[in-house]
Amino acid sequence: MEKKTVLITGASSGIGEGCARKFAMNGHRLVLNGRNVEKLNAVKAELEEKYGAEVWLLPFDVRDRAAARAALDSLPEEWKGIDVLVNNAGLVIGVDKEHEGSLNEWDVVIDTDVKALLAMTRLVVPGMVERGRGHVINMGSIAGDYAYPGGSVYCACKAAVKALSDGLRIDLVDTPVRVTNVKPGLVETNFSVVRFRGDKAAADNVYEGLRPLTGDDVAEVVYFAASLPEHIQIAEVLVMPTNQATGTIAYRKK
Repeated sequence: MEKKTVLITGASSGIGEGCARKFAMNGHRLVLNGRNVEKLNAVKAELEEKYGAEVWLLPFDVRDRAAARAALDSLPEEWKGIDVLVNNAGLVIGVDKEHEGSLNEWDVVIDTDVKALLAMTRLVVPGMVERGRGHVINMGSIAGDYAYPGGSVYCACKAAVKALSDGLRIDLVDTPVRVTNVKPGLVETNFSVVRFRGDKAAADNVYEGLRPLTGDDVAEVVYFAASLPEHIQIAEVLVMPTNQATGTIAYRKK
């Protein structure tokens, strides 16, 4: 596909970093967001060195709407025409039962996974409509289809991502702007470490006995959807490891 400007949130690690790498190796210009400036700089340096990529960093917390607006406004004019928005930033904290969890932690999860996605969409999509081109790729999850023990709030957030993706696609049906919801199953990234509040051993146990997806694997799906001819819209993709069947059923070798 022709060279595009791609904005990726949560691009300093995991799926976001994988997406940045995949678009960079195919010659696209990248606007990368994340909270960890050191990691963002490391990703930028790698993409520039390996692929000669053009990379612009926007370090801000997606939960901060004012910071998001200011960051986008700060882009040079030639970078403001975002062609692809990958709403990837997301997290979950804890595996508490719904009646025992932390309201403060849930605020962080909902503000990041739902409200920030809405804010980024509201800030970027009007420009796509005005220019008559664009693609929004929302990072959902198999969790949006299958609730599981200790995950009700996160599952609700990813169910919201599906509904928001479907609703946006309806709202944009009379425009050339495409909307895709990518829903990964088990992906081994720092995501699980955050879920278990830094307990690496507990995070590793989630993937014990099977080969999970990687951030780069999911990036292949994201790039495929983005690279199709513009009259083709991949509305939704559910992608899992071969040995995973549903959100709660997987085969694990002894």
